[in-house]
Amino acid sequence: MYFVKECYSHEQDIKKSNFASYICPFSEFEELKSRLKDENPKAAHIVWAYRYYNKYFQIVENSSDDGEPKGSSGPPCLDALRGANLIDTAVIVVRYFGGVKLGVGGLVRAYGSSANLAINKAQLIKYVSRNIASLFVPFSLLSRFDYYDDKNGLNADKSYSQSGCVYEFNLSLDEFANLHKFVLGYEMAGVEYYAVPLEAKNLFIKSKF
Repeated sequence: MYFVKECYSHEQDIKKSNFASYICPFSEFEELKSRLKDENPKAAHIVWAYRYYNKYFQIVENSSDDGEPKGSSGPPCLDALRGANLIDTAVIVVRYFGGVKLGVGGLVRAYGSSANLAINKAQLIKYVSRNIASLFVPFSLLSRFDYYDDKNGLNADKSYSQSGCVYEFNLSLDEFANLHKFVLGYEMAGVEYYAVPLEAKNLFIKSKF
């Protein structure tokens, strides 16, 4: 899977119609769509599609033909995202009608190629799954865990209590495996996991043998 960190755009003319395509992170989709609607009040159609992971790590997909014949524009944009193996990413295509009808087949090709042109222009970044891990650390060990956090650039969120601190990390599986190796040396001293990624449970099984 891949994703984009910033927006990219491309334009093409097909039989006098102008197609301006945009690709952006899903987190910026609503803002970009609203801005494009404000900037293009005379556009015939503003078509879009997106794919993202929800909190259960399930892929959510949606698309809109925005008045074009059903299935002729949004789905081809969605297929372009799928074909590029993109996630947490959206595509928007703004069409100015030039007076020549393209037909359903022509629209599918026009919107699909427009989405692909924006995708081809973008820098695609390998997607790495990240999950929450949290653990309690007594006061006597805070300096060691603070050092580990700073050294590895994990930027943990910290919540202090009378007896210690809860560290909350957002980690890849490799980062969690490294943290787990570090924690093993301190579990007898009161370090305790509060939450671990589901996909990391096998690390605990292996560590018992």
